[in-house]
Amino acid sequence: MPDVKPVMRIIYIPILLFFTAFLVVPLGILFVRSFETSDGFSLSNYLSVLSNAELMASIGNSIKISSLTAVITTFLAFVLAYALNCTNIYKPLKAAIKTGILIPMLLPTITYGFAIIYSFGNQGLLTKITGENLFGIYGFNGLLIGYVIYTLPAAFLLINNSFKYIDKKFMIVSNLMGDGVIRSFKNTIVRPLLGTLGGAFVLAFILSFTDFGIPASIGGTYTVVATQLYQVMLGSIPDFNNGAVIAVLMLLPAVFGVLLLNYLEKLNFHYDKFTAIGMMQHRGRDVSFGIVSTVILIGMLSIFAVMFIAPFLHSFPYDLTFTLTHIIDTFQSSDVRTVYQNSLFIALSTAVLGTLIAFCSAVLNVRTAIKGRTSTDIISMMTNTVPGMVLGLSYLFLFNGSSLKGTFTIIVLCNIVHYFTTPYLMAKNSLSKMNPIWETTGELLGDSWMKTVYRVLLPNSASTVIEMFSYYFINSMVTISGIIFLVTAQTSVVASKIKELQHFAKFNEIFILSILIFLTNLVVKLLCDHFQKRKFNHL
Repeated sequence: MPDVKPVMRIIYIPILLFFTAFLVVPLGILFVRSFETSDGFSLSNYLSVLSNAELMASIGNSIKISSLTAVITTFLAFVLAYALNCTNIYKPLKAAIKTGILIPMLLPTITYGFAIIYSFGNQGLLTKITGENLFGIYGFNGLLIGYVIYTLPAAFLLINNSFKYIDKKFMIVSNLMGDGVIRSFKNTIVRPLLGTLGGAFVLAFILSFTDFGIPASIGGTYTVVATQLYQVMLGSIPDFNNGAVIAVLMLLPAVFGVLLLNYLEKLNFHYDKFTAIGMMQHRGRDVSFGIVSTVILIGMLSIFAVMFIAPFLHSFPYDLTFTLTHIIDTFQSSDVRTVYQNSLFIALSTAVLGTLIAFCSAVLNVRTAIKGRTSTDIISMMTNTVPGMVLGLSYLFLFNGSSLKGTFTIIVLCNIVHYFTTPYLMAKNSLSKMNPIWETTGELLGDSWMKTVYRVLLPNSASTVIEMFSYYFINSMVTISGIIFLVTAQTSVVASKIKELQHFAKFNEIFILSILIFLTNLVVKLLCDHFQKRKFNHL
């Protein structure tokens, strides 16, 4: 690697200061605040929270439903990934699974609850189709459905990616050696994926445990820790110190999850090489997995169908005549136009600045010998651990009396830090695969280190950079947990507007705004995919 140059330090020091100011310090203030009382510092806030039966019950509820969600999600994600990689189901169905599974990621989680209400409620679409109310949807049942839909895409992407690194020739060898179906399945599929399956479980658990949007819309009387934190902080009598304690307690499962992930990493298999081989024909297997995959996909997407139907009817489900009145009335509102513009501005700003910071951090870590460069790995682990609500609350404490309070800047900064891990790892993985002597060659040819980064590393990472931009943009458009404590009347975004409309039961407007977010994210995703393919074809 080339020697450390001043330009590297000029990039590294601001990045380090950035995360110190907007990650380490806010969390430190949050931790200190949790011990602060009117009589000084003590454990009384923790004792107060831990002795509060309702709060402890909500934490227990969160652990219970998140654990069950993680089990169901991991199983369903595995089934879908197995169907794609280890069967000969129809190619159009495989394409439908790859595309359809991503749709929930383009919508804010708070919308999931309203879609479930309009699907499974007393007058819901699916209730009308089946002719009976299948189950109560407020509370545990509704949360479970919402959480599974929310966590399934992320778990699927993780498991599906790992399937690409399984050498399928071992399945054939196992069959030739006379292994039974179960033994062969366990040794050639489950064991190599054990670490990944554990990772998917942890990921689904943490996402469910820390989500605010779904319980805010359909939680009912089944309280979870995220809604308790919201009520303590923004209720009739805010209690900042107890809110800080709840936020610290929310960190514990996430920290445990990260430690477990590091342990599970040891269970992953690493093959020296992979054999490109097609799967043997097995009609029973292919038909079975084709049917099961179709049921999972349709079951998930059918819940969102009502969202695209109800706004175009006079009064769902009572007056089913077609109308554009709801659409016109919604978009004639200057308030809606303002929050949409705010969302676009925040998402674009987050995507541009976040991608720049994540890419520079990865370049310094992988392509230089600068001292302390591995600190970006520690930062990445921290941002992956901290729930959005906890980070947003820590910003509220730290910047409450500053000029940043109530600005777009603080929301953009929160989003950049909150979603840093995945784009950073994308860039790190991409850069680590490139020839390690490119910088040295550039230096011998008279190019500066910055020129080599700009002319060589960046063009060869273009596809990854586009994907990083897409990830930041889409998540900034849909997030509600990370910004719920930071938005004001002036900086309100579409996702927070949906939360506001909930109090007035304006479900048509909620669905229209959800469609707006969905279409915006879909356009950005399609454009980014298009540019990725162009860059890939040019390489």
